[in-house]
Amino acid sequence: MAGALGLDFGTTNTVLALADGGTSTHSMHFTSSAGVTDTMRTALSFMKDKASTIKAEAGKAAIQQFIDNPGDCRFLQSIKTFAASALFQGTLIFAKRYNFDDLMEVFLRRLKTYAGTEWHGDFSRLVVGRPVSFAGANPDEALAISRYNDALTRLGFPEIHYVYEPVAAAFYFAQNLKADANVLVADFGGGTTDYSLIRFETHGGRLTATPVGHSGVGIAGDQFDARIVDNIVAPRIGKGSHFKSFDKVLEVPSGYYANFSRWNQLSVFKTSKEFADLKKLVRSSLEPEKLETFIELIEHDEGYPLYQAVSATKMALSQAEEAAFDFAPLGRDGHTVVKRADFEGWIAPDLARIEGALDEILAKTDSKAGDIDKVFLTGGTSFVPAVRRLFTQRFDADCIESGGELLSIAHGLALIGERDDITQWTA
Repeated sequence: MAGALGLDFGTTNTVLALADGGTSTHSMHFTSSAGVTDTMRTALSFMKDKASTIKAEAGKAAIQQFIDNPGDCRFLQSIKTFAASALFQGTLIFAKRYNFDDLMEVFLRRLKTYAGTEWHGDFSRLVVGRPVSFAGANPDEALAISRYNDALTRLGFPEIHYVYEPVAAAFYFAQNLKADANVLVADFGGGTTDYSLIRFETHGGRLTATPVGHSGVGIAGDQFDARIVDNIVAPRIGKGSHFKSFDKVLEVPSGYYANFSRWNQLSVFKTSKEFADLKKLVRSSLEPEKLETFIELIEHDEGYPLYQAVSATKMALSQAEEAAFDFAPLGRDGHTVVKRADFEGWIAPDLARIEGALDEILAKTDSKAGDIDKVFLTGGTSFVPAVRRLFTQRFDADCIESGGELLSIAHGLALIGERDDITQWTA
């Protein structure tokens, strides 16, 4: 019997879950050169073989291909962050232009290959998670969904439905509820923070849900990473430095460092006009060695090593009051100690916007903290102490739960896909 397929196409990780009928699901497994896994890093790498055929890999296999072939491989990560951006009109990869929908299609086709017989194609419907608010400065929701549709229809799915990611997480969580409850889900992804408030009730043994409200903001873990890069790395590669323009001394444009802080966008930045302009500034820079280092980091594709260094520091700061930051490509300047208090100061504006979205959903639904029976926190950024405090300061500790950080959304999507009232759940 055909079952529903849930797709959590995440900024950092992607998960596919299959409904087994009833209330059971299982994760799809992927076998690649990097081994077997039930989650897939949302990353792509492209490389030409001896016959000049472009070979694409995804997930950890993409990372390994990139590491094994430095300089010969094009690496892209967190492609979801471009979905709602009208400014992103594609990127050139070995002289071939790939639009967003092309990249998404290539990524999913690699997953299909890695899944083997588990991706049997006999799916009743595809249920896709989407954020309440897409990432980006001026996200275009309709454009993002159009791009999703363009990519997904190429894979031949008979039905495609979209469900808010926190709604899917809430549905997954609600399977274990012992009583009717108002559930607030906070889903912290790589690019977005999404809230959903849902009233769950059981009637005649069947779970029903009444959506009460949604809110979201295009800020999450990647923005926290950007703050670390901007405050630790950027000053060492020329942020705040100056250059001469005729008889004037001007500051190097900060926009270059905004691009650099988004490490996952460095591969696109490398082929941009802005990067070409940056290289021209070296001749007139008052501190050319800093800009030269900046350019070397881009040309040598140091985005992924930078991501590893930043992630390690951020994770360590969730457990300790200070942590080492080590980024070898910067040499002696790439080793420092970061205090949690400083980190929390850097992300304070972002925390304010995340809390603002929490205020918004409570205000829109006319809800008080005491009206919420359960708060479910999901996503890796929920482990950041400053983020958790937003909830422990408002809600009773006994009602706050977490879990299923990588799997809850995909499995919730698959379970929703089995319901005959699916239209009540779709966005």
